[in-house]
Amino acid sequence: MNTQPTDSIPQSYEQLTLAMGCFWNPEALFGQFAGVIQTATGYAGGTTTHPTYRNLGDHSESIEITFHPQEISLEQLLCCFWEHHRPEAINGYKGRQYMSLLLSRNVEQYEIMVRVQQQYAPQSIHTEILPYTDFTRAEERHQKYYLQRKPELLKQGIEHLGTQENLFHSMIGARLNAWAKGYVSRADIVQEVQKNEYNNVTKRQQYEILEWIQQIPQEQ
Repeated sequence: MNTQPTDSIPQSYEQLTLAMGCFWNPEALFGQFAGVIQTATGYAGGTTTHPTYRNLGDHSESIEITFHPQEISLEQLLCCFWEHHRPEAINGYKGRQYMSLLLSRNVEQYEIMVRVQQQYAPQSIHTEILPYTDFTRAEERHQKYYLQRKPELLKQGIEHLGTQENLFHSMIGARLNAWAKGYVSRADIVQEVQKNEYNNVTKRQQYEILEWIQQIPQEQ
């Protein structure tokens, strides 16, 4: 596992760290959106050093979203956050493992979080907004959980991206995980690939990925 500082991403990208219960579904939920560059599951919001799934301490299951603010705004992501969970229903369940939580990286993020929170009151008042300190990636078995439950899809994705790590850190990995959960269609992914919106993918890889996705049976 590793902790990823905000300054490790390109300046044109932003990151949002949040918790809304079990982290498997939220990673797939946010992985569907154009403008989301990368998703990861992990542990955040607490003080325990070196948290793991079996030893979270006071951390919560969280996800980290890397996004391009010119394609999808922080406000849009926050609206999705509050529209897809009930904070009062998860807070305190299993201690702090499942919490409704937002971690602000700067004053601007904090102000936007508070403003959008007010739009979803009164249920949103149960969400904690805390300063971001760090994010520790969860074990590999918790990354792209729904994609991993489709072995053949996972295998072919790894073949096209080179390694499982490359797949899990890529935009195509985020979309395939969302697809495996049912949040996005094959046609949506094909259209996005055709628009040349994938980062860190060569033209040849892009062509091969497009050809591969178009041949996958819809029930995948």
